[in-house]
This record gives sequence, C-alpha cells and structure tokens, in this order.
Amino acid sequence: MNIIFGPVNSRRFGSSLGIDLSPTHKQCNFDCLYCELAPAPAVVSQQHSIAVHEIIAALTQALEEHPNIDVITITANGEPTLYPYLDALIDAIDALKGTTQTLILTNSAALTDAHTFKTLLKFDRVKLSLDAVTPEVFQKIDRPHSHIDILHVKDAVKEFSQQYHGKLYIEILFVHTLNDTQEEIAKLNNTLLHIDCERIDLGTIDRPPAYPVSGISYRELHEIAQQFDATLPIHIASRRHAEACHTSYDNDAIMNTLDKRPLTHDDIALLFDDASKKRLQYLIDDKKVSEIERGDLHFLVPTRNIIRKRQKS
Repeated sequence: MNIIFGPVNSRRFGSSLGIDLSPTHKQCNFDCLYCELAPAPAVVSQQHSIAVHEIIAALTQALEEHPNIDVITITANGEPTLYPYLDALIDAIDALKGTTQTLILTNSAALTDAHTFKTLLKFDRVKLSLDAVTPEVFQKIDRPHSHIDILHVKDAVKEFSQQYHGKLYIEILFVHTLNDTQEEIAKLNNTLLHIDCERIDLGTIDRPPAYPVSGISYRELHEIAQQFDATLPIHIASRRHAEACHTSYDNDAIMNTLDKRPLTHDDIALLFDDASKKRLQYLIDDKKVSEIERGDLHFLVPTRNIIRKRQKS
C-alpha cells in the first residue's frame, strides 16, 4: 500500500510530496465524467481508511529521504475531505513539517460541512475545484452524490475565501459542450468575482477519462480566458497536449492582450509567432511590459497597470 508518492515537480506548486488518503479504493462524493479513475458510485463517507499514525510514519520516512520539498500535498483516489481523521492528520503534519507548506486538493463539496470547513482553514494552501455553478451543468459533469447542492457549495466557497488566510487556488476543468458554453462561463465569472483567491487555473482533460467525453484545445482555453473579467487572476494550466497556435501581434495588440489577460512565458511560446516574441522583448526592454508573481507563477503585464495599482493602494 503506497500512501506516499513523489516527489512530483509541479510548475504550479513546486516540488511536492503526495499523501494518498485512499490508496486502495476510489472513494469520492463525485463520479466526474472526466475522472482518470474507473467509474464508481458517489459516496458520502470513506468505508476504508488508514490510521493517522500509519500516514505519519510513512511521511516521516519520506521527509527524511526528501528534505528539500516545497509542499506536502493531501489528495486521494477520490476526495480527500472524506477521510474521517483529516483534522487530526493536519495537526500531526503541522507538528513535523517545519517550513514545508501543506496543500489539499479538494472538489469543494465538503466545505458545506462546518467541521471540514474549519479543518481546511488549517492548511497553508487549498485548491478547490469548481467546474460549474448551475445545477444542471454541475449534475452532468461532476455527477455528485444526491445530497450535494451546488448552490450551497458555491456559497461555502465564497465564505471560505473570506475567512481563509493561506493561498487559495480555484481550478475549473472544461469538458467539450458541457461547461464551455458562454452561459456557464458568464455564471462562473459572476461567482468568481466574489471569491478572493491567488489564482484561477483553467484546464481540460489531459488523461483518458472514465466516460466518453473530450476536452477542448489550448486555443479554446485561451478564448475562454478572454471571457472572464480582467481583474480575475486567470491562468491556463493545461498544456500537456497543447498545440501551438502562433499568431502575429503588433505592439498595440500585445499591450491590449496583456492588459486584458496577463500571460506566462509558456503562454507566449504557444501564442506568439517569432516576430511577435521579438516585439514583446523590445517592450520588456523599454519597461513597457513587466513581470509580476501571482500564486507562485510569473506573468507579463503592462507596466502601467502595476503603476496604476500602486497609486490606488
């Protein structure tokens, strides 16, 4: 039974050592269409759980072997917040982790439970999934247990973002023809405007899904990113199967694009043709474009935006 996995080097979170809270069974309150695990009925609790002392013993050994990791990531074959001893586990991890950060990857549904809500406040970093905010789309894409109401989940995510003092990340995974419509994106946008977070990661299907659904292209993700409010910290996370769509941008187009949606160097490599990359470099050299850090990633933005923000603050 492999409780600990990694280290895994992540562009978004650094060097991560993972803890699988359900290493032998899929135990989840969702049965998402895009899940890389085999289909399984959604459940409300774990039927098979590991003792906290077993996890801590395995983690202690792993930290001795890998002392320089950035993050201890809590995950599961399913949903980690279903683990019944999560509160005791995070306390035990905090007692031995030193300066290493803790991160949990959750589908957000358990935030409606007051005890789980308080437990997640203890983590240094939390990544919440929010694939849809309308009941119809939520039911289709995430296939939740019948007791889960997305309207309550949405309110809990908003409340959590206001109380949480660590780094909060939101992840949206887009599935072709399901949550990539203009109507659902507009409603996601309105919800996200009320959530205080470090970064919003837009992704799509990168691995073989449990059900016959398909993802969308990098170009489509980029077009969706443009539909969100420019104040939101949007980041395109899925690039594994990204196809380059090199386009010519003049100086004005570069500045307008970065004004509307800051881009990483990875985005630039996929979006800009060679001549546009040279124009961008000239703008950087002229200090018209600057680099900022947002949720551990570096983005290019118009320098005037940074100056404007400083003046407001």
